[in-house]
Amino acid sequence: MNPHAKLIFSVSLLLGTTITISSNHWVMAWTGLELNTLAIIPLIAKSHHPRAIEAAIKYFLVQAAASTLILFSSTTNAWVTGQWDITQLTHQTSSLLLTTAIAMKLGLTPFHFWFPEVLQGSSLMTALLLSTMMKFPPLTILFMTSHTLNPTLLTIMAIASTAVGGWMGLNQTQTRKILAFSSISHLGWMTIIIIYSPKLTLLTFYLYILMTSSVFLALNTIKALNLPTLMTTWTKTPMLNTTLLLALLSLAGLPPLTGFLPKWLIIQELTKQEMATATTIIAMLSLLGLFFYLRLAYYSTITLPPNSTNHMKQWHVNSPTNTLTAILTSLSTLLLPLSPMILTII
Repeated sequence: MNPHAKLIFSVSLLLGTTITISSNHWVMAWTGLELNTLAIIPLIAKSHHPRAIEAAIKYFLVQAAASTLILFSSTTNAWVTGQWDITQLTHQTSSLLLTTAIAMKLGLTPFHFWFPEVLQGSSLMTALLLSTMMKFPPLTILFMTSHTLNPTLLTIMAIASTAVGGWMGLNQTQTRKILAFSSISHLGWMTIIIIYSPKLTLLTFYLYILMTSSVFLALNTIKALNLPTLMTTWTKTPMLNTTLLLALLSLAGLPPLTGFLPKWLIIQELTKQEMATATTIIAMLSLLGLFFYLRLAYYSTITLPPNSTNHMKQWHVNSPTNTLTAILTSLSTLLLPLSPMILTII
């Protein structure tokens, strides 16, 4: 891709995200979302592979439908209440429409089908953008309207997302699809708590970005698009595979790593809200995710002997560990001791 075009698309992404997260008016928020969508589509389709074109078309259709629903929801609310302010979403039908639209944009169950397919058709770095930065604007809208949303609907969608993310990730062999279902599962945790503690949702999202970025960057460095490729990387890049192992275990939520912190705080808050049943279900469903994270970690540490095929010519070439990957991995494994300070902020 032309560097100037890439720069324009990257700036447009940042601009669209900034407009959405800083606006109070529905039309401005919608404009930012549209700018984001139009900027990411060329990045998805840049390889000109049929799979990438298919992913770009799927992404465009889903995001266009969701944006239409957002516009329809905000217009209906303004028609009834006379308010264009995002925080004044008091009309019940508008609230339900908005929940549906944001679920489509985020990839929450039952509107999750597009997300693994789009990630599979994208490059690893574009998949990283789709899993992190592109989820920030819709999550911000959900954050600003959290006090008007239906708790029962959000809880059902959150538990379903955690279940689907866990079950569907079990039989995947493509790393991008595994991380897509991981994202759906994590979104379930963020959604279930957003009404009771919106700040905790943002904390979970920030830590998720930290951990997912380190995993994607490590996979991009070793060019591991599937599990068989991942099995042959230990001898080439043992240090990078070790960082990948730690980041995956943190993403799984194992103590004493950083990923344990948001799950611990969410379970604590849900228990305070007397939601013991939902807490137990979502905690048990997270064990499904733990299985495929452990499988990825296991595959990343397997050592296979080199053979004489053309695929293995570069066996002894050591790739240096990226500084950014090292920093992100360190943060995604060592932030748990800061939990007392984080608790005071929340």
